[in-house]
Amino acid sequence: MSPPTTPACITHGMPRRRFLLATGLAGLAWTGPACALPARTMQFPRDFGSHPDFRTEWWYITGHTAAGGREFGFQLTFFRSRVEGTQAMVSRFAARQLLFAHAAITDVQGKKLWHDQRIARDGFGVAFASEADMHIKLRDWSLQGRGSRYTAELPATDFALKLQFEETQAVLLQGRQGLSRKGPQEKQASYYYSQPQLATRGTLQLKGQAFEVTGKAWLDHEWSEEVLHPSATGWDWIGMNLDDGSALTAFRLRDKDGSALWDGGSFRSPKAGLYTFNRGEVIFKPVRSWKSPLTQASYPVEWIVRTPADYYTVRAVIDNQELDSRQSTGAVYWEGLSELIDSNGKRVGSGYLEMTGYAQRLRL
Repeated sequence: MSPPTTPACITHGMPRRRFLLATGLAGLAWTGPACALPARTMQFPRDFGSHPDFRTEWWYITGHTAAGGREFGFQLTFFRSRVEGTQAMVSRFAARQLLFAHAAITDVQGKKLWHDQRIARDGFGVAFASEADMHIKLRDWSLQGRGSRYTAELPATDFALKLQFEETQAVLLQGRQGLSRKGPQEKQASYYYSQPQLATRGTLQLKGQAFEVTGKAWLDHEWSEEVLHPSATGWDWIGMNLDDGSALTAFRLRDKDGSALWDGGSFRSPKAGLYTFNRGEVIFKPVRSWKSPLTQASYPVEWIVRTPADYYTVRAVIDNQELDSRQSTGAVYWEGLSELIDSNGKRVGSGYLEMTGYAQRLRL
């Protein structure tokens, strides 16, 4: 098993994909050198934990749950950012690592999205991310793993999440054995694994009303040194749990004309195993859009997504799942529960669709 690796030519890192939502924060910009990440063998439970030598990292869980006749989607994300300018400081008050978090519940029957956010510097027991295993705390929010089980507690102003997740499948290594390419140059890459088909149970609260829910969830964990290609203005991404136990990932990075700068993903079937998509094998075609009354941004909320596995329709369960994170990461984006429909018109699963760079161009 090889140890965690940081390329010798990299003295600092740069944010990748979802954590680019945080690049609008003052003091996080950096313009130093970077190079391609080396291939490495992931080690668990170590790689469930934090990698503080890398500039950015995130743990992301989405899911679809139900309680009686009510359906809910949920999203929780913890971000970590290494601040290079403070690494040599002696003071305990130096912000060497910053932690952020987002949480949201989609109330399908109520046709409403509830969301909240947190931010703090690492230290003093207020915020931390363990290097040994998955254990992240940010004020009163936490995500912790023990063996094949995880727990999340995120109380918010008008809602709360208290959920347990249990693995039902092996870890899915994205890209080339966990090294996932994100752009035309080799240095645009990240270490990336997923844990789809997590059995989920626990409690969701909305305005003081508790719902005992069960369902499925999807976990992504990614850490990176390199920013996306300068031509990238945003991305479209899906992570879908299929009813037959399969798992679908698909993404594309857009340029200023809306064309695909890069694309990729994977499909894992219980019968056929894992197929990793090559560049050019994923095509996103918008079908219907929704205009946000808050930002006036127009988001495609229904897509045809062509993959080597099938032609799928991805359709938002409700249109308004736009998240305003300007109080933490400084960006506005769309991320929400969506249905997956196959080329025969049959609903075959559900999961999350994420779209960035529509409210404003992605600023790097």
